[in-house]
Order: sequence, then C-alpha cells, then structure tokens
Amino acid sequence: MITTANMKNGVNVDQLVDTINAVQGNPELAKFEFRAKNNWITGGHCVTSAKGFYGVGQEDTTRQETFTMECDHPSVLLGEDKAATPVEVVLHALGSCLTAAMTYHAAANDIDIEGMESTLEGGIDLQGFLGLDPEIRKGYDGITVKFKVKSDASEEQLRALAQFSPVFDIISNPTPVSIEFVK
Repeated sequence: MITTANMKNGVNVDQLVDTINAVQGNPELAKFEFRAKNNWITGGHCVTSAKGFYGVGQEDTTRQETFTMECDHPSVLLGEDKAATPVEVVLHALGSCLTAAMTYHAAANDIDIEGMESTLEGGIDLQGFLGLDPEIRKGYDGITVKFKVKSDASEEQLRALAQFSPVFDIISNPTPVSIEFVK
C-alpha cells in the first residue's frame, strides 16, 4: 500500500506531530546547540561556516555539507562590498525565521498559506558605532517587518504564529552573550 505524507504548507504534519509528541515525552530532546566558526578575511570581510550541531540528545551527523555565509561592508563603510553587511544578515535571519515559524505553526493548526513575502527595514545611526555619542545605540534603533501573506488566516492568527520565531525572541529580548579571547 502506498501512502502519501500529510503535507501542509510544505511541512510534513505527521512528522511534526511525532516530533511534538517525542519532546513532550522527553523534554531533553528539545535541547539544541548550534555552532558557527567565523574567519576574518580582511577589513570588514568575514566568512562563517556552520555544519555540526547538537540536537535530539546527540551530536548530529546527518548534515553532509558545510554551509558558508559571507559578510562585508559597502565601500561607503570602508568595505569591498563582497557580501551583505552583518546587520543585513540579521534582517535575513529574522525574516527567514518569522516565515518558518508561521509556516510550521500554521501547518500544525491546519491553516493554509499559499504565499508569503516580507520586507524588513532597520535604522542605524553610525554615531554609536563610531563612538561619537555614547547616548546613541550601536545597533538598530528598531526593525519594521511588513508581511504580504496569501492565506485565509486572520492578521491576529498570523501575528500569534510569528511569535514562535526563535530569532524574533533573540532580537526582541536581551540574550546573554559572553566573549572570550584565546591567544
């Protein structure tokens, strides 16, 4: 007998439900550790690689490829414009994670999403980064995300689904970061 997966919004709902049930039965399975290694090239140009991570109670060995991401700065910011800036990558991470959270949670709640796109904008005053004014924040003074979603879901439902995004949480709430140096 041939069976087809219970798919909704590109998500295998049966697998999602099995994952939820497994985590409910053993909360330790939900603990993940993601890692990245960043290598400086020159100026503001860096390359980050990610492959291994810990999850579902063990070191993951299923990833075949190492994923790389580059960052640089435009020439007006003294870079060589070889890649997106780090703050643009943050916008990418936020938009991608909000989209995934909404898609997965919509599937779990039997909500169809036919299409989705978003635009993200954030303002930065370089006086903070340049150390010219200690009162001005170094990072974004705010981020605006505008979604265009083709779905029968209400704005209230979509907003509730977006709240499950880990990157939204990371950006919206202080996340402890420790910096260590090894010589």
